[in-house]
Amino acid sequence: MRLGKIVLIILTAFALTAAMVFAQQAPVPGAPGSAQRRPGFPRMGGDPNRCSPPTGMGTANYKSTEQLPDGRVTFRICAPDATSVGLGSSDNEDIAPNSFMGGTGRQMTKDEKGLWSVTTPNPIAPDTYRYFFFVNGVRVPDPAACEISLERSNIDSLIEVKGSAGDFQTFHNNIPHGNVAKIEYWSEPLGMVRRMHVYTPPGYEKNGASYPVFYLVHGAGDSDHSWSSVGRANNILDNLIAAGKANPMIIVMPNGHTPDRPNADPGNMLQNADFSDDLLKVVIPYIDKNYRTIANADNRAMAGLSMGGAHTIQNGLTHPELFRYIGIFSITGGGEGYEKANDAALKKAAAELKLVYYAYGREDFIAKNSDQLKGTLNKYGIKFTLNETGGGHTWINWRRYLNDFAPRLFK
Repeated sequence: MRLGKIVLIILTAFALTAAMVFAQQAPVPGAPGSAQRRPGFPRMGGDPNRCSPPTGMGTANYKSTEQLPDGRVTFRICAPDATSVGLGSSDNEDIAPNSFMGGTGRQMTKDEKGLWSVTTPNPIAPDTYRYFFFVNGVRVPDPAACEISLERSNIDSLIEVKGSAGDFQTFHNNIPHGNVAKIEYWSEPLGMVRRMHVYTPPGYEKNGASYPVFYLVHGAGDSDHSWSSVGRANNILDNLIAAGKANPMIIVMPNGHTPDRPNADPGNMLQNADFSDDLLKVVIPYIDKNYRTIANADNRAMAGLSMGGAHTIQNGLTHPELFRYIGIFSITGGGEGYEKANDAALKKAAAELKLVYYAYGREDFIAKNSDQLKGTLNKYGIKFTLNETGGGHTWINWRRYLNDFAPRLFK
């Protein structure tokens, strides 16, 4: 009884406080200052003549992205006091001129309530795209976005344009789904806390089965968050597993970046001994200790895009005692120096690897150098599956490479 009275007193006090706050915020009609209302809270004294951005206690009163019936997409942001707003993206020129290396994006127009908008001139192909805004020259994510993707040094907003061509990466509510966990761990070689994301397949939490493990690494501009956000890796695997096209597996998405070392060679990003130490000495043992894995080479795979592909060439292709399945997306490597440093490992790889998969787009600047890696593979008799596609150095390709690569694993 005493506990019930205490709870009743607390609830009554809370209700009275809330009522006083609302009474203070609601202006008396005709009273002085009644027109000066707080922007952003239409039902708590917000100004009906201004758009309302999302706030700590309310949502925006507009759709920040809208897919139109003809396939075009409208983007919006509430910025009444801004004098210039642009839409940026590095994924699709029809959304905005490529803003990866700078620029001000596609210019937007402002309505009488301070809501800025722009509609793409052409239909946008079904897929997932990153975007952001330039507000008075400052790059910002969409404050009303439902999804984000963390780059190495920026935050992007996400839009998934729906359509049958993108179904392979879409969340479907009629199939079982796995989970993605953010894992923090101590890396002794680097002397710091590190982060990775780990996907476990549908049913992992309920059964006692052990699973093969696929280590999947992002590119230079991205982070360990990228494959499970803009990369849609979890949705892709859920859909493949549900269709019986891929074996259930754990996917480990590590951080491919390490702290810069003073006076380090710029090439260290691609030939990164610190990443090697972290992956081989910390991440793999951590996963085998804390997850139900089948801890042998026949049940491990490694793949990556761009920089992550270089990490795979350095740490996967040369370690057949750890990995038997290798995927290299949108990067090249090999060559005389690499061969000299890894001669014995490459000879062993030729005899033991079950799959080497090499994919890139014909418009990708990396494709100009692809013969170097092919030459090394051919020299050592390492058989490889080549997937040369259209397109360039984009997530549009990388999601499809994953969708093609994953069903080939652990057969």
